[in-house]
Amino acid sequence: MTLIHHSRLPDVDIPEMYITDFVFRNAAAHPDRLAMTDGDATTYTYDELEDRTRRFAGGLAQRGFGPGSCLALMAPNVPDYFVVFHGVATAGGTLTTINPTYGADEVRFQLDDAGATVLVTVPMFLETATAAAEGTAVTEIVVIGGDGDQALQHWFGPRIDQVPVDPRNDVMVLPYSSGTTGLPKGVMLTHFNLVANICQMEHVVNYEPDEVGLAALPFFHIYGMQVLMNGLVASGAGVVTMPRFDMEQALELVQNYRVTRFYAVPPMVLGLAKSPVVDAYDLSSLKQIFSGAAPLTAELQEEAAARVKCQVVQGYGMTELSPVTHATPEGINRAGTSGLAISNVESRIVDPETGQDQPVGERGELWVRGPMVMQGYLNNPQATAETIDDDGWLHTGDVAIVDDDGFFSIVDRIKELIKYNGFQVPPAELEGLIVTHPKVLDVAVIGVPDDQAGELPKAFVVVDPGQELSLEELQAFIAEHLVSYKQIRVMEMIDAIPKSASGKILRRELRNR
Repeated sequence: MTLIHHSRLPDVDIPEMYITDFVFRNAAAHPDRLAMTDGDATTYTYDELEDRTRRFAGGLAQRGFGPGSCLALMAPNVPDYFVVFHGVATAGGTLTTINPTYGADEVRFQLDDAGATVLVTVPMFLETATAAAEGTAVTEIVVIGGDGDQALQHWFGPRIDQVPVDPRNDVMVLPYSSGTTGLPKGVMLTHFNLVANICQMEHVVNYEPDEVGLAALPFFHIYGMQVLMNGLVASGAGVVTMPRFDMEQALELVQNYRVTRFYAVPPMVLGLAKSPVVDAYDLSSLKQIFSGAAPLTAELQEEAAARVKCQVVQGYGMTELSPVTHATPEGINRAGTSGLAISNVESRIVDPETGQDQPVGERGELWVRGPMVMQGYLNNPQATAETIDDDGWLHTGDVAIVDDDGFFSIVDRIKELIKYNGFQVPPAELEGLIVTHPKVLDVAVIGVPDDQAGELPKAFVVVDPGQELSLEELQAFIAEHLVSYKQIRVMEMIDAIPKSASGKILRRELRNR
């Protein structure tokens, strides 16, 4: 029998709007309010941010960029990230967000797969961007904060309104995710997906006028993109951007800008709970710390709340879900859980072996359905079909339990993906690289639990007889090809990789070692 858990929060109406029109829908009521600042040289009011966005859209349109065009954005969190993102949306195009710490090979793969013709970056990453763009469809590289012909300032034109596209079906943004397994795939999210998920948070987060959020989590990642960048601006809050997280700088920004919302991942919460430097700053403005991207233990949640003297809550989501499906409403907190299903979300807990729905309190794979579910994976109908079934249920690959009060807890993972400090590390990508090392005959990679990082990527390596391979040597090899978070942290030599008759790695046997 199918057992569907409906959200205990009221349904919300989701307007058929473009994402940029939606986030600016109330901006005219507070044109001079702080919209975005980097805490240094760049600060925009709501009026300035919208004008700059619409003029960048006009510049794109003048150059022939519009529906069917794709722009790649490879930059850290800066106020102009928003301008580029929403300029592309307003021009009717598609934007793909790239991790700026990627190596040239990783960037090139995404440029090719997404079909990008314009690449926007910052001076620090221009060398990588230039190398990555060779041999791709990219014809223009634009530099935020740059000088000369490539500078972003040359791309502003007359202010335009939204170029018509289909908000429900046309893809606005293409973040890349490894899904439940395998290599990164473009996640096709529409204007409607993005608007829907912000609306769905209505009964979770209640922003007061003049609130300020700290945006240290990267905008290229769906959590930073939607919950911080788009969600905060849509609510009328001020956004303080950080190009990379540094605990002391973050605490100083909280103190100086009277930050009320601190969006975090578990390692940040750990620092807030235990770092001695926390006591040196005035954090009395904080109303809430919201943690996501990986489960947070009840003990750490409560320890951080007691230390910082504000509520610490958590939520659950995926890139494929725009991203939030479960979260903790203000004033309702059950430590150690991901909270309730948010508005307009249906959930099921399904035994992956039998396909049977599990009763309350029993483990099973979390399936979700609602207006935030992606269109699918770009150029990959097979992976799409493996993730979203014919009835619209997205199979998350995470094992969950729901209690009698509708609180969901993520307790395990059936998917192979490793979550290291909130980042996705696909074992298949690492295995495919490591096996090319001249000393390696075979390899398998799994995640092993770690209190600080969530999971550490561990490699079981079969080395060519007569050869020796150190962890440091393997790490140096990986560092030549992949971003730093996709790095092996633990290595164990093994005589043979356990595999099934069909040749599939038996990861459970490795986890049981």
